Amino acid sequence: MSDVLIPRIQQLAAAHAADTVALRQHLHAHPELSFEEVNTAAFVTRELTKLGLTPQPIANTGVLALIEGLPGGPTIALRADMDALPITEANDVPYKSTNPGVMHACGHDVHTASLLGAARILNELKGEFKGTIKLMFQPGEERLPGGASLMIKEGVLENPAVGHVLGQHVFPHLPAGKIGVRPGRYMASTDELYLTIKGKGGHGAMPEMNLDPVLVAAHIIVAAQQIVSRRANPKIPSVLSFGKVIANGATNVIPNEVYIEGTFRTLNEEWRAEAHQHLRKLCEGLADSMGAVCELEIRVGYPYLENEPALTARVRAAAEAYLGPENVVELDQWMAAEDFAYFSQAAPACFYRLGTRHADGRFAASVHTPTFDIDEQALTTGPGLMAWLAIKELGQ
Repeated sequence: MSDVLIPRIQQLAAAHAADTVALRQHLHAHPELSFEEVNTAAFVTRELTKLGLTPQPIANTGVLALIEGLPGGPTIALRADMDALPITEANDVPYKSTNPGVMHACGHDVHTASLLGAARILNELKGEFKGTIKLMFQPGEERLPGGASLMIKEGVLENPAVGHVLGQHVFPHLPAGKIGVRPGRYMASTDELYLTIKGKGGHGAMPEMNLDPVLVAAHIIVAAQQIVSRRANPKIPSVLSFGKVIANGATNVIPNEVYIEGTFRTLNEEWRAEAHQHLRKLCEGLADSMGAVCELEIRVGYPYLENEPALTARVRAAAEAYLGPENVVELDQWMAAEDFAYFSQAAPACFYRLGTRHADGRFAASVHTPTFDIDEQALTTGPGLMAWLAIKELGQ
């Protein structure tokens, strides 16, 4: 199929824009935390049913539906995540969160509304393409083990088997109307680190009577950085950060224990496993050499995210045709993590970024902040582009 469908899809996206905005504002006002998306899933199910689709639950609070075009074509999947974050919203808007302490601060309301909007467009055009489109509304992106892994275990990529998976994510660094893509390794794996350093506390004026776990912790925090600076291949991006340290003593009290939390991220699975071994050996050995004990728990999280190069090249070309080449930019690698990575490890996948900042600079607040919001023009771009990419990827 030639690109003559582009104007029709753009017209449908514009015609449905107000409804898509209303969907997003409803979702934004009623956020739910990871794996608690009961009302969100019910809302999505109702909206899909209105289209004549037959949505099914998956992974407890996830939703799966099929749009079947003409027979004889392949199957692709479109994904949107639905969960919110434990953040108190600071925006003063009519659609402000009504759930105290919970906010759609990462744009998952945008993703869900966009996929619902794309579903409406694709459902209206299902006589124009061959194949099947799976709509995957995923729970729990923000919390281990990640809803994507659970959906895959429950067979979301089977029956019918999915050839490719597409996903989009808000990006306040780009204006609405633009998207960003990157082939190959794009986002990092993520592992959570929990350290407990045990010594012997006592009076700060009598260090010879104690075994200071604070000093041991300080040595571990500093020494652990050599794993990144001296053990990692410089060509492999790696990040080791400690963001929480609790030494509950006082000016003159050395505590018995110090508790530390951190994260390790990289873009290579072999090095990731090796780094875990180095980190464990260093933490336990260094503590032992100083007479203390270090207990290290590594909670293995999401893998790195790989955008399949050939698919990503096709996505870029199709996006340039739909938006104009000037509105499609190349992204840098990003050391944040996303559980869409599980889909990228299981099937050829492409995860691209949807611009949400206004051209005048408004809506530039980062994701995961209390003031995150979007230029709602993105809710015209997002559904239309996703529908177009799906049709193109079906080979029409």
